[in-house]
Amino acid sequence: MLIIKLFLKWLLGIGFIAAGINHFLNTEFYLKIMPPYLPWHIFLVYLSGVFEIVFGVLLLIPKFSLLAAWGLIALLIAVFPANIYMAMNTELFPEISPAALYLRLPLQLAIIAWAYWFTREKNLD
Repeated sequence: MLIIKLFLKWLLGIGFIAAGINHFLNTEFYLKIMPPYLPWHIFLVYLSGVFEIVFGVLLLIPKFSLLAAWGLIALLIAVFPANIYMAMNTELFPEISPAALYLRLPLQLAIIAWAYWFTREKNLD
């Protein structure tokens, strides 16, 4: 079980690093999913990308894994309105099926649970 959990920890960390980098490579997509009621769209897109990279890296460093897991949970909660916005405005995202947009909502909760898993054990690494 330890090997599986360690693999999943690395998968989550690398996934967030890649997603964070994508905020800088595919900025227009992230700007498009920002709910209009939020201010400073470009700043928030870049900031969330930085946090994804930082927490993804920190998750892979045993000394900082706990902090990173909680940081990822907070970040996932903070960006959840963008997923809701996408699901409620499917016409703005014709390249993504409405089903996929709705599936993002429970998927986000599953990723939160995945990150939470790494808050439960101290000596995983």
